[in-house]
Amino acid sequence: MKEVFCIEDTLINRISYYLSLAFLVALPFDLFYSEMILVCLALHTIIQADWRKPFRIRRSLLLVVAIYAVTMIGTLYTSDLAQAWKDWEKQLALVLFPLIFSMLRLDLGKYKFPLMKAFAFSCLLTSLYLYGDALMTIRFNGVSPRLLFTPPFMSHNFSRPIDLHATYFSMYIAISVATFACLFIRSRSSMGRWFYALASLALLAAMLQLASRAVCIALLIGLATLPFFLVTTRRAWRFVLVALPLSMGLVWAMGRIGGLHERYISGLKEDLSVSAEEPGIVEPRLVRWNCTLDLIRARPLTGYGTGAEIKQLKEVYFDRHLYSSYVHELNAHSEYLSFLLKTGPLGLIVFLTLLGTAVFTALRTRDALFYAFCVIVLCVSFSENILDTNKGIFFFAFFTSFFFTILPPNPRLEPNPRPAPTTIA
Repeated sequence: MKEVFCIEDTLINRISYYLSLAFLVALPFDLFYSEMILVCLALHTIIQADWRKPFRIRRSLLLVVAIYAVTMIGTLYTSDLAQAWKDWEKQLALVLFPLIFSMLRLDLGKYKFPLMKAFAFSCLLTSLYLYGDALMTIRFNGVSPRLLFTPPFMSHNFSRPIDLHATYFSMYIAISVATFACLFIRSRSSMGRWFYALASLALLAAMLQLASRAVCIALLIGLATLPFFLVTTRRAWRFVLVALPLSMGLVWAMGRIGGLHERYISGLKEDLSVSAEEPGIVEPRLVRWNCTLDLIRARPLTGYGTGAEIKQLKEVYFDRHLYSSYVHELNAHSEYLSFLLKTGPLGLIVFLTLLGTAVFTALRTRDALFYAFCVIVLCVSFSENILDTNKGIFFFAFFTSFFFTILPPNPRLEPNPRPAPTTIA
């Protein structure tokens, strides 16, 4: 961990680095800490910026800012102006991080793995804490430890002690697993490889407990394709020998353990049910998607404006007797449908252009972590509105801006060469 906490750089760059490090470490915890650290990072960046030089921002980072611009455009014709202003405030990070990373003197590419390693360790320690809290609850109530893999200790119930949505914490864990996998491959120390393998196993267990189907699918896709990013055949086989048993164990647990089977297999069937009136099924996700699609068909070109999603959906929920969705004010639960509903094809095109550029760049530069991040966002966006909550916005804005910033100035012309073997303890 020495390379994480002890860096050789100027005082200004060290402050920028430690503030970025603190933001990542605090990301799984209460929103207050992330916001305060972001404010400090922004103020420090403004103070240390060299204003004598012309300010430039990468074109790829402008795509991140473009999403915020779409939010602004949608405000012009919204039916819920009060919520639109709240969306402006929540999504401000989509502007702040591209600006901050464009103004930093710090070479973020130099500290890519130390920063990602710190984030992965934060998620690992948080996962162990959640397991400890769950086991203490089981012991206090004098019930069987087998209840750990039942609904009372899964999904949102598991992440409740840190007050974080289960899917968002699963996203954090997934990118942490990818980080540990890369560190495992790069490490020349047998002790280091054992540690990263066990840490990955602990994170996978926490991911199963959080029971986010979209993130698990993204992780399986990432594990299956990550060897294509590796430098040598030997490293690829080393990764396969670890990733294959972990993936098989993940699938086996989903199918064989009662609580996990109920959440992953039975729950998926319920979510894809076409009727809200089938016995034992309460307002499946597919029914709510159909409500969203009906609204989109009514206004296919412009949508209903920024902030109008919940207001419009509640009217349809009430008309179709989806009272649970109405009371809980559920959104579309799909970022793609959400963009179509709020800002029409314009918003969706901007979002897909950003994701497409990110995937192309990750493949072109052979950046395994950037690619893993893209797969996670692509998969989760099918089932969640990741840009509707602060923790999802912070995750998306930080890592999109971070990975685009550490690339060469023109990745199309200057792809990253295959890196020489490096040692990371």
